[in-house]
Amino acid sequence: MFSHSVVRNICGRIRQADSFAVIVDGTQDISRKEQMSICIRYVDNDLCPHEEFLGLYEPPDTTGKVLAKCITDVLLRLQLPLSALRGQTYDGASNMSGQYKGCQALIREMQPLALYVHCGAHCVNLVSQSVCEAVFLVRDAMESLQELGSLFSQSLKCRTAFANIAQSDHGISKVQKIRPLCPTRWLVRVSAIQALIAQYELVLDCLEEMSLPAAGSNVSARASGLRNQLSKGSTWLALKMAIRVFGPLEMLNRSLQARYQTVSGMLVAVGETLSGLRDLREDKAFDKLLADAVEAVAELDLEELKVPRQRKPPKRYTGAAAAHVATTVCDYYRPLYFLLVETAIQQLKERFHGNPSLLKYQALENVLLNVDNGDVAADLSVYEEIDWAALQIQLQLFRRKRSVKSVSDAVAILTDMAPELRGEYSDVEKLVRLLLTSPASSAEAERSFSTLRRLKTWLRSTMTQLRLNSVAVCHVHQEVLDVIDVRALMEEFISRNETRASMFGH
Repeated sequence: MFSHSVVRNICGRIRQADSFAVIVDGTQDISRKEQMSICIRYVDNDLCPHEEFLGLYEPPDTTGKVLAKCITDVLLRLQLPLSALRGQTYDGASNMSGQYKGCQALIREMQPLALYVHCGAHCVNLVSQSVCEAVFLVRDAMESLQELGSLFSQSLKCRTAFANIAQSDHGISKVQKIRPLCPTRWLVRVSAIQALIAQYELVLDCLEEMSLPAAGSNVSARASGLRNQLSKGSTWLALKMAIRVFGPLEMLNRSLQARYQTVSGMLVAVGETLSGLRDLREDKAFDKLLADAVEAVAELDLEELKVPRQRKPPKRYTGAAAAHVATTVCDYYRPLYFLLVETAIQQLKERFHGNPSLLKYQALENVLLNVDNGDVAADLSVYEEIDWAALQIQLQLFRRKRSVKSVSDAVAILTDMAPELRGEYSDVEKLVRLLLTSPASSAEAERSFSTLRRLKTWLRSTMTQLRLNSVAVCHVHQEVLDVIDVRALMEEFISRNETRASMFGH
């Protein structure tokens, strides 16, 4: 009853908005049951976007058809009209993003105006994976980092030896934890790389001690292999190359997880990251990186950077000409560095600038910003809530004395207007609301999974779906729970049963 009261409160606010969008993601709970988290994004009267968690649901299957049916059933049960649905954001799994049988495609058959946006945070994470796999040197270095973190997490001897060496040999009382790369969080790599680089000499000393037979056959073998890999100067250079590219990507990823983030802001942030990555393509950037790496390799007494033995490629690839063979360290590592940067740039362009829904969104945004983008009257005519003829007149007056360079500029101008003046630009406001409604990421649904882990544990794994959903809603929306009229709920609880009525009275 508390949960239903909270959801009714939230749905009442959503119905007051002209439109809304749906955010969905799924995971498995401790009892291996599939849990689908459904969130709604809407824009209030102050043009402030809100993302609200509405509950966890257990779908009978994970096909696109079943998930689309679950979403429409939930909207129907909560009396949220499908005609007001203007956006949908999921991850890139084929059952969600499939062009023909995916969940988004089936929902767009019922509501063509529900633009699908691939979660921006997921996209950046996929970009980082592609970057890591593009250069074998970086891939091997990240695998070594993962193995090192696993060794330290599983072995108390390693952690104890690491702390003792830091205290006795280097006078460091507090060390940074060496952890593996987190498999459940988006793009958490920079902190792990920085912890290793800052304590590289300590890690090597610890691995040398743990590689002795006294540490045990399993631990000593892993420690010996890791020490051989980390003692190479190429591993140090690969870690420094990785942090150059992963740093901007991780900053972008974190910004896209905010509740207030819009698709317009996401595209601007991606453009800023692309600009930063393009600056890394300069020769002087690599020359400085290589010079710093050579100096660090000499200081840490690592294996000197050198050109490895290169296999002669078959003639069917090179033809009659002689194959190019790098003769210097700079010539060998420079193409790898530029391949790493170019892969990041190309992947960002493909994932954020090639989506048809994003292109349509940009066309609508260009109408507001007065950017010539061809005839978009056909695109706007399908939105019945916007009067195209009135919008043209209002936009001319709206931009006459005001500089509108982004959606956020339009929001600031409208919210500062007097109510009477703001009413003159009703269709401009509807266009701004439409642009603000589309979610940029599914981070809100991901946040509910943290709630799921806290509520349904291996000690409490047999609770029913109704109880789990109710407790989750109450836990997430504590501020709404605090203002509920408890007396009205108690009266409803008593009136449902004659025994309660006779026991508690009225």
